[in-house]
Amino acid sequence: MSLVKLVDPVAAEELGRVHFIGIGGAGMSGIARILLKRGVRVTGSDARSSDLVTELRELGATIHIGHAASNIRDVDTVVVSTAIRDSNPELGEALRQGLRVIPRAAALASVMAGRTAVAVAGTHGKTTTTSMLTVALQKCGADPSYCVGGQLVTTGLGADEGTGEVFVAEADESDGSFLMLAPDIAVVTNVEADHLDNYGDPRAVHDSFARFVERIGSVLIACADDPGAAQVAAAARARGLRVITYGVSGGDYRLADVRPDGFGTTFTIEGLGEVRLAVPGAHNALNATSAIAAAVELGLPFEDVRDGLATFTGAKRRFEAKGEAGGVAVFDSYAHHPTELAADLRAARDVVASYSGDGRVIAIFQPHLYSRTRFFADEFGAALALADEAIVLDVYGAREDPEPGVSGAMVASRVPRGATEVAYAPDRNAVPGLVASRARPGDIVLTMGAGDVTELGPMIVAELSQ
Repeated sequence: MSLVKLVDPVAAEELGRVHFIGIGGAGMSGIARILLKRGVRVTGSDARSSDLVTELRELGATIHIGHAASNIRDVDTVVVSTAIRDSNPELGEALRQGLRVIPRAAALASVMAGRTAVAVAGTHGKTTTTSMLTVALQKCGADPSYCVGGQLVTTGLGADEGTGEVFVAEADESDGSFLMLAPDIAVVTNVEADHLDNYGDPRAVHDSFARFVERIGSVLIACADDPGAAQVAAAARARGLRVITYGVSGGDYRLADVRPDGFGTTFTIEGLGEVRLAVPGAHNALNATSAIAAAVELGLPFEDVRDGLATFTGAKRRFEAKGEAGGVAVFDSYAHHPTELAADLRAARDVVASYSGDGRVIAIFQPHLYSRTRFFADEFGAALALADEAIVLDVYGAREDPEPGVSGAMVASRVPRGATEVAYAPDRNAVPGLVASRARPGDIVLTMGAGDVTELGPMIVAELSQ
């Protein structure tokens, strides 16, 4: 689906009876969960059952497996995700009945209305930063409502209704729908070219973030190290917003002495003190600092926020440990953009250096979307050169049809020949055996991508155990 049609959100109490098409998705299920906890009648449908579907049913939702026009009964509002095509029979029936049809982001804006809203935007780091802020606020007793694009390790949930006044949400720029949100406080971690299948060119991405600034109520928190975020900060100042910056290069919250600490990271914020995280990577030090800035802006003491962040153990699919066997540790990452691959591979090197010193990093990468693979093949190749060995799967097409000449082989061919050994593995089922034949004690294996590559982690652990 191309950029969504922006609509003016309505208050949650005006939604009436709500039906979600594609209710099992991470973002859709989270909003449905919050509405159910507020006593709203929720129905929905999805192509298949899942644990999320089961949880929603236990909360009182009526959910159909499979899409059919007959599922649209006694409904006032229909929520659709960007994965739903115009040919969907439920969407067609909703339009025929003249029902209110809104995208997921409009529904999110509705449940955020009336709260102190904090939205985390950026090309990378949104899920982790939103999760960090949520956990820190929870540990400080603020009990926020939240909606994250992944699942917190601490709760196993991607969204929930809290008793506090704060609502923390991940703001998704992929389809432009974050322009439906109107947060009081916003974080922009970075702004880079991505989702060019929707935007067309990098300028349109930057323009979208500039429009996002116009939606912010009072404060923008932006990364001083990122040129795109710095542009957003300049636009916010020109508009009269208060701007708080953070980064290694400078800013109101300046990081220093960022260093690996076992599987975690330790750094100092000048003028405040040392922060210790239980997750690896210099990029996570930046994510944590933006979360600290947002929490302090909400009135919480730095010391309490710092202590809360120390308990953060990650979000699902964000350098998530999948197991260890034969001295080889296996992790899984949602990284699907070159910058994300590079950040996680550097973090993996930090972890290896902390533990064994002579271990290697083996990256298993599944490109996501044919368009993204075509746009960023060279950049993916350069990022994978940070691994000692790289295994590239075929493209996970998701919502896209195959493109002639675009495959995982394209990415594998762009990895600079040298220290990195590269293999193209179009047969995904062969990967566990391939990894087991190559990995040795002290190595880290990292599966990477937004598709079903995540399923390989347990299979690799099992193969290594034999």
